[in-house]
Amino acid sequence: MSATATGWETVVGLEVHCELATATKLFCACPNAFGAEPNTNVCPVCLGLPGSLPVLNERAVELAMRIGQALHCTVKPSIFHRKNYFYPDMPKDYQISQYDEPINVDGYLELPDGTRVGIERAHLEEDTGKTTHVGGGGRIHEATYSLVDYNRAGVPLVEIVAAPDIRSADAARAYVAELRAILVAIGASDARMEEGSLRVDANVSVRRPGEPFGTRCEVKNLNSLRSLGRAIEFEAQRQITLLERGEAVVQQTRHWDESDGRTHTLRSKEEAYDYRYFPEPDLVPVAPPGEWQDQVRALLPPLPADRRAHLAAVTGSTPAGVALVVERGLDGLVLAAVAAGADPERALTHAEHNLSMEGADRLDPAAFARLVAMEVAGELTATQAKAVLVDMVETGDPPDDIARARGFEAMGSDALTAAVDEAIAADPDAWASYCGGNEKAKGALVGRVMKATRGQADGKAVTALLEERRAAAPGPA
Repeated sequence: MSATATGWETVVGLEVHCELATATKLFCACPNAFGAEPNTNVCPVCLGLPGSLPVLNERAVELAMRIGQALHCTVKPSIFHRKNYFYPDMPKDYQISQYDEPINVDGYLELPDGTRVGIERAHLEEDTGKTTHVGGGGRIHEATYSLVDYNRAGVPLVEIVAAPDIRSADAARAYVAELRAILVAIGASDARMEEGSLRVDANVSVRRPGEPFGTRCEVKNLNSLRSLGRAIEFEAQRQITLLERGEAVVQQTRHWDESDGRTHTLRSKEEAYDYRYFPEPDLVPVAPPGEWQDQVRALLPPLPADRRAHLAAVTGSTPAGVALVVERGLDGLVLAAVAAGADPERALTHAEHNLSMEGADRLDPAAFARLVAMEVAGELTATQAKAVLVDMVETGDPPDDIARARGFEAMGSDALTAAVDEAIAADPDAWASYCGGNEKAKGALVGRVMKATRGQADGKAVTALLEERRAAAPGPA
C-alpha cells in the first residue's frame, strides 16, 4: 500500500553522485579508468602522502559546467573546501569538496510527464576509494577482514542535489532515469550504475499532506533504479509505522540491503559542523570566465526533453508518449523517415513496439519510410510489416525484396471475404457469442482467419468484415 493511500505523503530529496568522463583524476595525472588492478592507478597526490599538492583538472571543470547548464543552473565562482572525516577509503582523512560556494546552483530538471524537480546545487568533489568487507554479508560488522582499493580515490565527481520535490518512488526512478539520460547525452559521464559511476543517496521523510516536512533519513549508495524504488517504499512505510505507534523518527543514515528488502541503521545523521569544513589552502578559487561558459553552452547537444518535444510536435503525440522512442535513441530515425514521407503515427508505433532489438538505430530511414508506406497502402498487413522490419534490421535489405522473398502479398477482397465466411462457419459458437454482443469472441474469429491465411489477412479488414456480417445477421446485434 502506498504512503498516499494511508493518508501520508512521502517526501524525497535525491543526491546523485556521478563520476566525470575525464581521462585523469581531479587533482593528479593518474588514469580515471574502471576495472584496473587494485591500487595501480595511484600516486602521492591521491594517496594523500605528505608534501604532495593538488592541481585542478580543467576538463573536470568544463564537464561540471556542462552539467550545470544542462540542468538550467547558474554557473558561479566557487571554492574548494576540506571535508574532514576518518574512514579507510579516504587516505588523507579529508575529502576535497565544495561547501557553501558550489559551481552550479538553482536549476531544475523536467521529467517526461512535465513535472519539474528543483536542483539546489551541482558541485565538484573527489571520489573516495573503495572498501570491500570480506566475510558474512559484506557489511563491516560481519566482516572477517576488509580490503581497500585506492584506484577510485581522487576520481572527479559532481554531486547533484535535488530539492525535496519528489513525492513517490516512481517519480524518484523517473528523475534518476532522466538525469542519467542527460549525463550520457552531454558526454559528462557514462552513468553506469552497475560500475558505480552513478550512485544515489535518497533522503526520505513522511508527513500528513500540508504539514511541515518530517524528520528525514538518508539511505546511502543505491546503485540501481530497482533498489532506489524499493528502498524509498520500505523506508517511507517504516517511518509511517513508527509515527502511527506514537514513536519518533530518528534522523540517521541507513543502508539498503537488497537481499532482505530492508533499510538498516548505519550511523546517526551527520550535520555540516561534524565535517569541520574549511577552505582548501592548496587550491585557488574557480571562476570560469563568461567566454568559456558560452563555449561550453554552445557545444551542448539537444537534451532528451528537447528531443521529446520536437518528436511529439512532428508526430502529433505528447512528450510522455514519445519518451521510450527517445530513450532508445530512435527519434532521429523516426524524424528522418517522416521527412521521407512516412506516416508519422505508424513510424512512431514501429519505433516504440517493434524496434527494441540491437541495430535498430542503423536502419536506413528511406527504407523504413518505404516499409511504412507499404503498410499504409495495404501492400503489407501489420503482422507482415513487423516481420519485414525485423529482417531489415538483420540484413539491411530493402522491404520490397524481403516481402517478395517471404511471399507476402495483399489478399484480394474476394479471398478475404471467403476466409471470413469460412471462419464463421467453422466456429458457430464464437459467431453466435459475437452476434450476442460479446466483443471478446471476435478475437477467436480473427485469429482463425489469420491462421487460415498464414498471416496474410489484414486484421483491420477482417474486423470490418465481421462487423458488417454481424450488422446484417438476424436477431440481436
